[in-house]
Amino acid sequence: MKLLLTGFDPFAGEKVNPSWEAVRELEKEGIDGVEIQAICLPTVFGQAIEIAVQAIEEKKPDLVICVGQAGGRSEISLERVAININDAQIKDNKGQQPVDEPVIPGGPVGYWSTLPIKAMVRAIRETGIPAGVSNTAGTFVCNNIMFGILHHIAQKKLGTRAGFIHIPFLPEQAVNHPGRPSMTLDAVVRGLKTAIMAAVNCEEDEKNPEGKTH
Repeated sequence: MKLLLTGFDPFAGEKVNPSWEAVRELEKEGIDGVEIQAICLPTVFGQAIEIAVQAIEEKKPDLVICVGQAGGRSEISLERVAININDAQIKDNKGQQPVDEPVIPGGPVGYWSTLPIKAMVRAIRETGIPAGVSNTAGTFVCNNIMFGILHHIAQKKLGTRAGFIHIPFLPEQAVNHPGRPSMTLDAVVRGLKTAIMAAVNCEEDEKNPEGKTH
């Protein structure tokens, strides 16, 4: 099983990005039966997609899991859907701030994650780590990369399964954001490792209710 695992570089004035810290730790630790290729993507609209697509073409992974920071969230969030819109409240790391622009002009409205997200959530929770299904990946670079890779996979008719996971701030970040929740790097790594193992071992997702009322 070949896994392409991506994280992002720091953005919005942060000194670290927990997604890259966790992803490179996972690559170092390894997972039995899984060949992990970890890459750090720039928090830049379009460029992140280009780099990820090139890696997919070169490495031909069975799974692609992108990980990103979601400061303010209290749990590991498995994203259900990516939408075809860039609408940035802040600038990316190249100063771009697209508003109401499509990720892929002429592309579909959205793409569903092809990961077994509910099975992954259940597996993470069983380790005692908070996790949940999220119905929005935002409209910043995280959604941009999720839509971009799913579009590429669909257009090329690849058998690759792919999706996106958001993680909270690290404690050293949250100290500068009073009232914001955080999660230790150790917990994030254990949660992601559990999620990956569930994705590897589960072809079809579960039917557990994970919907929201608002």
